[in-house]
Amino acid sequence: MVLAKAVKHLKQKQKILFLTTSNRWPGDKEKPKSTLLAERIAEAVGLGKVTIIDIPKLNIYNCEGNISRGNGNNCGVKEALLKSKEKNPSNLHRCWASFNNKDDQLWKISKELFQSDCVIFFGSVRWGQMNAYYQKLIERLSWIENRHSTLKEENVLKNIDAGLIIVGQNWNGENVVETQKKVLHFFGFKVVDVLCWSWQFTNDVYDESSKSYHAALPKFKQEILSKIKKEN
Repeated sequence: MVLAKAVKHLKQKQKILFLTTSNRWPGDKEKPKSTLLAERIAEAVGLGKVTIIDIPKLNIYNCEGNISRGNGNNCGVKEALLKSKEKNPSNLHRCWASFNNKDDQLWKISKELFQSDCVIFFGSVRWGQMNAYYQKLIERLSWIENRHSTLKEENVLKNIDAGLIIVGQNWNGENVVETQKKVLHFFGFKVVDVLCWSWQFTNDVYDESSKSYHAALPKFKQEILSKIKKEN
């Protein structure tokens, strides 16, 4: 089973970062299915190894589109360096949106990322694509990819394993995984196949019944969460 293979691979890593991107209303006590999965896998791997960051809870500004400026690609240049030993101890964080917005919290992600040997993005499929929080995050991390693809500097992600685990209801999950695997590859990560997969409640794209949505969580718990054993 791919889930068991994923846990086995993660147990070989020393410092793992889980980025959860699905959301609920803040007053709702229910957690997204993908977040529950991230927490359960962390328990199986060993909580001491895993840092979980819930992206919707951070104040992350939108990407400013500096890659596509009329005067040329200006993303990730040295002038955009985030000058803070606390926020940027690696001295690698170069993003204009962080530079221009002092309360931007993308640094909380990059700081952990550059200290990790493995990262997994968890999220949900909404309208056939990854959810908005995931997409905002990926766009805001473009400066990392731009450093080696356009600026011809070192690929600072080359030693970090990466994966994507997503949950959807009835449409396009497998295709979304394949697309995002390519994105992570473009970024420079070592994309690991056993860390890239999706769970989808039904393959009937036209099943939008209330009954179907009510049945999704119990089935997810039975088929996925119950199969994950906690670390002894």
